[in-house]
Amino acid sequence: MNIAIINGPNLNNLGKRDNSIYGSKSLNEIEKLIIENFTDSPVSLSFYQSNAEGEIIDYIQKITETTDAIIINPGGLTHYSISLRDCLSDFNGRIIEVHLSNIHARESFRRESLIADVCEGHISGLGWFGYLTAINYLLS
Repeated sequence: MNIAIINGPNLNNLGKRDNSIYGSKSLNEIEKLIIENFTDSPVSLSFYQSNAEGEIIDYIQKITETTDAIIINPGGLTHYSISLRDCLSDFNGRIIEVHLSNIHARESFRRESLIADVCEGHISGLGWFGYLTAINYLLS
């Protein structure tokens, strides 16, 4: 199974942002931990991060024929990007939305996800373990 893990704006600053919300690990450290947890599994993982909405959309469109599933943490795009939602709705594979923090326990504007209805599942508030949970679910 080919799984693309996509991270949106500001997630490249993990480890430098508010640790009480996002944890202390950098995105690079999280990616290494994910790889370590699935070295002996039948999964091929790719990682992508961008601060630009259009670049994320271009990437999703590029991988659509070679990817079985997407795990996406869209960051702030979660709450306003209709374009990302439309792009994901065109993807024929499985999609899991992941957030490090519990978006439902934060500011009111963060509680709505515009992409939730095109995702198979939503994992929020488990920190970087949310990525592991999403992969395990997709493999089950």
